[in-house]
Amino acid sequence: MPLVNMKALLKDAMERNYAVGSFSVANLEMIQGVIKAAEETKSPIILQIAEVRLNHSPLHIIGPAMLAAAKNASVPVAVHLDHGTTLECIGEALRLGFTSVMFDGSHLPFEKNVEMTKEVVSMAKGYGAAVEAEIGCVGGSEDGSVDIAMRCTSPDQAEIFAERTGVDALAIAIGNAHGFYKEAPELRFDILESVRDRVSIPLVLHGGTGIEPEDFIRCHQSGIKKINIATATFAAAERKVREGYEKGEIKGYYDMHVKQIEGAYENAKKHMEIFYSIGKA
Repeated sequence: MPLVNMKALLKDAMERNYAVGSFSVANLEMIQGVIKAAEETKSPIILQIAEVRLNHSPLHIIGPAMLAAAKNASVPVAVHLDHGTTLECIGEALRLGFTSVMFDGSHLPFEKNVEMTKEVVSMAKGYGAAVEAEIGCVGGSEDGSVDIAMRCTSPDQAEIFAERTGVDALAIAIGNAHGFYKEAPELRFDILESVRDRVSIPLVLHGGTGIEPEDFIRCHQSGIKKINIATATFAAAERKVREGYEKGEIKGYYDMHVKQIEGAYENAKKHMEIFYSIGKA
């Protein structure tokens, strides 16, 4: 199955009423685990990495690995740059062959967000890549280093933003936050449904770790077609390694390697079931 454009995946998700899991990866083991789960369940997926993570996993190293895994998978896989904040990084991802990029201008004034997003849409068009953007502000931060206040998306602004920028997917803030929640969030489904009724493109949910399964289901039945899973993947891989040491199952490096794959695999498979993406490839 060839590497695919994110826009095509999300179009199918809209037509068949499910969500595509967009799994953040940090190393080869996570890539292998997520791909294994997707192939076993016949689920279309998105592999992604956020710009803030590139100090640990340089794009010129992990990007080609993500692309190679996608090109050799038996299910449709898109490769996505998450939370791109600089045109330089977005341009590098496009040159490598990423099939979608996100420009995160949610921290900018509305007009500046529109302006910068339009520039990214123009850049991506030359590579045949899709573009995701964000309106409103999801709480926390992608790497957990900053406590960013949540600002729910205005449905009026979302409609104007989508029309003026021509983006392919729109991330919105409905009470979701990056990282671990101290308690289950109370999502604003009224805002989600209002945005869905005004915007024709697929909607995206960031900060998926810790959201209850029933809320995930309500989200993807109400217009969310891309759900980001990052913290849960990292935690699952780390937990499997820790448990392996505690149980005496890790005798060397490659035992640790296998445990990381298992953690990423189990976490991805669990979410694919909740997203109703199983069998959709």
